[in-house]
Amino acid sequence: MAFIKRNYGWVLVTILASFPLFILSNMISVSFFNGLAITLVENATGEGRTTLEMLYHVSGEFAIRWMTAVLTCTPFFILFGVTNLYVRQAMGIATAIWSLLHFIIFILAEGLLETFTQVNYVAGFIAVLILIPLLLTSNRKSMKWLKTTWKKLQSLAYVAIFLSLLHVAILEKTWVIYAIIVGVGFIIRTPKVKEKILAFRKKRNVAKQ
Repeated sequence: MAFIKRNYGWVLVTILASFPLFILSNMISVSFFNGLAITLVENATGEGRTTLEMLYHVSGEFAIRWMTAVLTCTPFFILFGVTNLYVRQAMGIATAIWSLLHFIIFILAEGLLETFTQVNYVAGFIAVLILIPLLLTSNRKSMKWLKTTWKKLQSLAYVAIFLSLLHVAILEKTWVIYAIIVGVGFIIRTPKVKEKILAFRKKRNVAKQ
């Protein structure tokens, strides 16, 4: 119980990030008869999409959702004064894992060379490459070892979200929702807006006292 209390953020993020895996597991059949065999369950979705299309959709959707959530952590702190760096790290790990899973599904289905046939595929591929070092350094030891360089490295997440939004924008229109959320977050981050929000919060806290 003490471990859960200290790391409740990690536990919560892990549960939320792992839950969609149950959806994916219903679309895949694994057999160990005569060796390992992995096949797709046909008509598993019932939503007018093939199983492969649904695998693409679910993995990609949760990757962009987690990425957007990570970038809203700082605006959330500015607005409400609540922050937890290690929870944000856990969310970053969830983003990277879902992005890698999305890319692996694509490679298994289409092949690596297909990645370079369309602009949106290339954008997604570069975003995944950026997320790999961010994933490997999302731990306390890396923070201590890299020091100020760690923050600079993690700032590449902004490039990854831009490329991811470009990737999604070319494929479908749902990117607008994520673009709006990220855009509002960046507005809140700007020095003038941030100062006004912090000043308002300080004034309100003083008034309560």
